[in-house]
Amino acid sequence: MGVCFCKDKVEAEVQTNPQVTVFPPPIPPEAISSNRDSLISRELQWLSCANDHNLKLLSESVDKLVKETLDVIGKVVDNQPETPYSMQLLHTITDKPAGWIELVRSLIRVVPVEHPMGTSVIALLLDDSPLPSKESIHEVSNMIASKTRRVSPRRERNLCAILGCLAEKLAGPTSITMLSPTTLKYLIDNLSDDVNRDVTLLSLVALDKFALTSENKITIKRKLSEHSDNPMIHLEKFVDDDDFILRQIGFCARWCLDNYFFVENRKYSYETVDLTKINVMLNTNDVSEYLKISPDGLEARCDAYTFESVRCTFQITSGCWYYEVLIITPGVMQIGWATKDSHFLSTDGFGIGDDDFSIAFDGCRRLIWQNAKSVEHELPEWHGGSILGCMLDLDTQEVVFSLNGMETKPYKDVFNKAKTGFFAAASFMSFQQCRFNFGSEPFKYPPKRSYQNFNNNATLAPQDKVVLPRHLFLEKLRRISIRDDSCTLCFDKKATIRLEPCNHRGFCSSCATQLIYCPMCRADIATKVQEDYDSPIIEDLNGT
Repeated sequence: MGVCFCKDKVEAEVQTNPQVTVFPPPIPPEAISSNRDSLISRELQWLSCANDHNLKLLSESVDKLVKETLDVIGKVVDNQPETPYSMQLLHTITDKPAGWIELVRSLIRVVPVEHPMGTSVIALLLDDSPLPSKESIHEVSNMIASKTRRVSPRRERNLCAILGCLAEKLAGPTSITMLSPTTLKYLIDNLSDDVNRDVTLLSLVALDKFALTSENKITIKRKLSEHSDNPMIHLEKFVDDDDFILRQIGFCARWCLDNYFFVENRKYSYETVDLTKINVMLNTNDVSEYLKISPDGLEARCDAYTFESVRCTFQITSGCWYYEVLIITPGVMQIGWATKDSHFLSTDGFGIGDDDFSIAFDGCRRLIWQNAKSVEHELPEWHGGSILGCMLDLDTQEVVFSLNGMETKPYKDVFNKAKTGFFAAASFMSFQQCRFNFGSEPFKYPPKRSYQNFNNNATLAPQDKVVLPRHLFLEKLRRISIRDDSCTLCFDKKATIRLEPCNHRGFCSSCATQLIYCPMCRADIATKVQEDYDSPIIEDLNGT
C-alpha cells in the first residue's frame, strides 16, 4: 500500500490555551500508546505564544518530529494504519502560519538526499498539512530570493521538492503567484551542468507541476525560449543513461518537452521511438491518472503525491510466465501481478497487493503485499540498478520474486480468489521510477524452471503502441463522437435500462448487470427494466 493513513480527528480533541507559554519537548514514542489523547492535548499548546524562546524550541521540536516521521514511514506494514504520532502533531502545528513555515524550514534542512523515501515524505507531510496562507507562500518565495546558491545540495534539492509539491497542491491563482520571476529564474538556472544532479531533477519536476496551471505553462515556455540552447533539449539526451539520477533527469526533461514546453522542429518522442520489437507495453488505457509512461511503453514514473498504478497489455491464463524490472529509484513501489478485479484507488493509497486479486513485491520496506496485508521477505533492500524478477506459475499456483537472482520462497495465497487472468502490474509512491522488460530484451536472471515471456506470445496493433502526450490524448478523446443515447458509464453501447424504484436511465444492459446501487442517487435497485420502447421487459433482481 502507499503511505495513506486513517487520520484521527486530533483537532477536535485539542483545546488550545492561548495563555500557555511552556514548550515541552516531544514525548518519547514508548510513552504514547497508553495515554495518547491527553499527550496530544498537552503538547499542542506550545504554539499559542510565539515568543523567541518558544520559536527556538518549536524549530527544534519540528526537526525531531520530521526525523521521527522519516524513521517510521519505512516501517508501515499495515493497510490504513493509524497515523504516526509525529504526523498528528505536525498536522496540528501547521494549522498556524508559524507552524507551517517552520515545517517547510525543517523539511529543507532535515531531509537527507540519500534517504530512499525523503522526497516522498516531503510530499506526504505537505499534503497532510492545512493549506498555507498567502503570507506563508510569500515567505517561501523569500527563501529563494535570500538564499546563497549551491551551498548545500540537500537544502536546494528539498526546496525544489517543496516548490513542486506546493505548485501541485495549490494549482491556480496561488501557483501563479508562487512562480515569481525570481522563482522561475532559480528553477531554470538549476537546469545547467554545474548544478547538483538531484537539484536539477527536482527543479524539472517543479517546473512540470507549475505547468499544471495554464498561465504558468505559457510563462515558463516563454522564459525557456529566451535561451539560445533550451536546457531541456540538452537534458533529454540522458534518458537512457546508466547513471540513474541522470536517467531520471532525461525522463523528466523529455516528459516536459512532450507535454508542456514544445520546441519548434522537435518531433514528439512517440514519433521517433522504435517499437518494432515491442509486443507488450504498460497499458495507457488501464492506468491511474497521474502516472507517467515513456513513449516506448516500458518505463513508468510517479511524481504525484498519490499512489499511482498500472497494468500491462497482456493477460496470462495458463502456464508459467516471467518478466523483469530495472529499479531506477530505491523508494516504495509495489510490483507484481494483478487481475482485472484489482482496483486502483490512488488517493487512498491502494494499489497492487492491496486486494484479494493481486500480489506485489516491495523492495524498499522489504515486504510482500497481498490482500492488503504484508509479510517480510528475506531479500535485501533494492537500489538503483537492482533487477526484480517476477514469476507466476499457474500450473503449480506459485508466485516467486527474485532480486538480482536471489529468489523468495513461493507464495500461493493470491490463488485463493484469483484463479487466472493475470497481468504484470505495479504501483508507485511519489518520485519513483522503474523500467519493465517483458522479453523484448534478454533477461538478466531468468528462472531455472521452464517459462514463457510476454513479448514472444503477444501482438499489438501499430495504433495500440502509440503512447500519446497527455494533451494529444485528451484532444483525441474530445474528437470521439458520443451518441446522445450512449450508456453514461461505458459510452459505447446504447442505453436501454431503467432502474427502479428511482427511475434513473442511461445504462446499457452490460453495465447494468454490474450495478447494485444506482450510480446517480445511490438508491437500492429493486428491478432493472429493459426498455425497447414497444414493450418494456422487467428483470427481477431475484431472477423471478
